[in-house]
Amino acid sequence: MSFQSLNLPDYLLEALDALSYTQPTKIQEEGIPIVLEGQDLMGEAQTGTGKTAAFALPTIKMLQELPQKKKKTSVLALVLVPTRELALQVSKAFKSYAKYTPRETKVISLIGGEPIEIQIRGLRMGVDIAIATPGRLLDLIEREEIRLYELEILVLDEADKMLDLGFSEELEQVFSKIPEKRQNLLFTATMPEKVEALSVSILKDPTVIRIEEDQASTNIEQRAIEVNEDKKRSLLQHLIKSENWEQTLIFVASKRSARNLAGKLSKNGIKASDFHGDLNQGERSNILNKFKDRKLNILIATDLAARGIDILELSCVINYDLPRSAKDYTHRIGRTGRAGASGVAISFITYETQDHFKLIEERTNNSINREQIPGFEMNGEAPVKVKGEAPKKGKRKSKKDRLKEQKSKGKPSFPYKKMGDDL
Repeated sequence: MSFQSLNLPDYLLEALDALSYTQPTKIQEEGIPIVLEGQDLMGEAQTGTGKTAAFALPTIKMLQELPQKKKKTSVLALVLVPTRELALQVSKAFKSYAKYTPRETKVISLIGGEPIEIQIRGLRMGVDIAIATPGRLLDLIEREEIRLYELEILVLDEADKMLDLGFSEELEQVFSKIPEKRQNLLFTATMPEKVEALSVSILKDPTVIRIEEDQASTNIEQRAIEVNEDKKRSLLQHLIKSENWEQTLIFVASKRSARNLAGKLSKNGIKASDFHGDLNQGERSNILNKFKDRKLNILIATDLAARGIDILELSCVINYDLPRSAKDYTHRIGRTGRAGASGVAISFITYETQDHFKLIEERTNNSINREQIPGFEMNGEAPVKVKGEAPKKGKRKSKKDRLKEQKSKGKPSFPYKKMGDDL
């Protein structure tokens, strides 16, 4: 299918051509016609599948066909996002798609960490589409600097992370300020129960689109490298120098891990930056711009911070620390191999995490061959797991040996109940 077949006007097709978009992704192919029909939509698809264009393109077309709005400070479309970086990314996409519209389409990002006075001036000059984080939007509503009574379209982007960040109360406040009659679009990478509950509360007879994970990651080479926990950093340094990746995104479990790893890599001659929520907006924007401009090749991020990273030619993603869930794994690796390009996703597997990775494989219907890198082979023995204690390294005892040990200590070697227990 082509973009021409989606009933998009020439001014949008011209913009897509300038951006070298050749054909729609699955979420765009299925979602754009539904949005153009004015229906509510819930779209579930991982990162890299083109969700932004799926709601931005039809939104621009529909707003162009509306009569001129009554108030400059009122907006016609509102896109709510969880992070500042994602707001800037979505705002940039809207501006690119709307470059050739017959009537100027004015777009603004409303985020914390930047002077609110500048955003107020932008609103007073007139805006059609606002991309906002919930906290800053509510601040502007309270100041009566933005009006939502003419709102036609509401979009919730990355709804799962919006709720993970604790924005449910803020969302309820926003919903109470907007017209009942509107079109609602909800997009998410995962569909936990709280997102389903949110969709029920705001969507009216929605069409549901779910893009299967295997449809989104066919051009990503997935690798699993076994290594001892204390050799992970050395292995990472070796791979960075030997594999010649142009841009690499490394996922870690915490802000502290991001800071520590970036510092140690830098001390060993590898230019790297950590990227997480403890940085102020200026620092985050500066680091992200350097990464996009290829002045920085190694970025170490937590899952939440990475939601605002949109690099089309990201060559490699590394799971230095494994994600908590299979959904998060799919979301992480979807950062590479975007827009038809190929990519590599590498996961470090240790004795401590091998069972967890097997579970991730099962839940993603995946089977990844284990490999070991010469000089960094996994050696020693798996830690012995004792309930209530941290794993201790050593040989696991067989059931026979455990029974012998119990017998030597005078303990019964069969299941038993204490006196007073129900039999």
